[in-house]
Formats: sequence, structure tokens, C-alpha cells
Amino acid sequence: MEKFSEFIKISKKLNEIGIIPLLMGSTGLEVLTGLSWDAQDVDVHVPGDKRGWEVPSESSIHNWHDILRTMNSMGYSLIDLHEHEFTKEGLSVEFGIIDTLPTFAGVQLTDLEMHQMEDVKFYLLNPEQYLRVYEASAKDSYRAEKNNDKDSKKIDFLKRLTEIDR
Repeated sequence: MEKFSEFIKISKKLNEIGIIPLLMGSTGLEVLTGLSWDAQDVDVHVPGDKRGWEVPSESSIHNWHDILRTMNSMGYSLIDLHEHEFTKEGLSVEFGIIDTLPTFAGVQLTDLEMHQMEDVKFYLLNPEQYLRVYEASAKDSYRAEKNNDKDSKKIDFLKRLTEIDR
């Protein structure tokens, strides 16, 4: 859970500038399920323009300059502005926009569950919300090609998990 530990460190710094982040992607799914999903990076979603990719990269995420300064102070280097991707010692951290979730996957921001670990606040999707996100992502041909069918395994698992919960 090295990636989750780093997410908590980043979240603590983001909390200090008034941002409560959402942990997305495989790292978040690993935290939720306790299973390894071979997470390659840390996906952090923060407030931004709900139009997402339609907005220029430097202005699509609210407080971008504060986030950039925070990540730099932690030793991270910005390597891709379009993807809002940072790297440090081989670890990639990418920022996305939490405000795109309702349109993209039908996940309402008011339904997100806040978690707290010591004094650090963050959001984490529940299994049903993860299922919606991965099903929406599977429709994206770029992502489907890039992920070599990893998402379909997650979707199958989450379908079984959410059926059990009902």
C-alpha cells in the first residue's frame, strides 16, 4: 500500500490548502477491496471545471497553481500538463477533475463518502460508484486500448460484489 501512503501524504498537503481529494483508479480500488489490482499510479481527483478536457489544461483544475506549488514542494516534477501528471522516484501521480463524475459516470458528488485517516480527509468511491466509473471508462476506446482489458476484470468483480451487497 505504498501508493496509498503517498496519497495520504499528498492529501494532507491538499487539505492544508482547502482541498479534499478523491482517490480514484486502481489504487483506490485496492484500498476499497483489499485486493491487488496492479496499480501503476495514483489518480487524485480534485475540484475543477466540469467540462473537463474541453477547458485548457492550465485552467481546468481549480487552484492548479497551488497544487503545482504543493507537489513541487514535495519533490514531484510536472511531466505532462495535459494529463496533470507528476513524477517522483518512479511514482506517477495524476490529477483529474472530480466535477466531471456526474456527467461522465452518473456519480453525484453529494453521494461521495468522506473518509478520515488521523487528521487527513479524503473521498473514496463505493463499489457501485466504482462500477459506474469503470463501465463509463470502458466505452472510451483510448482507455480500452491502453489498459489491455484490465478494466473488464474490474467490472466483472464489481458486478459480482454489488450483486452480493443488494
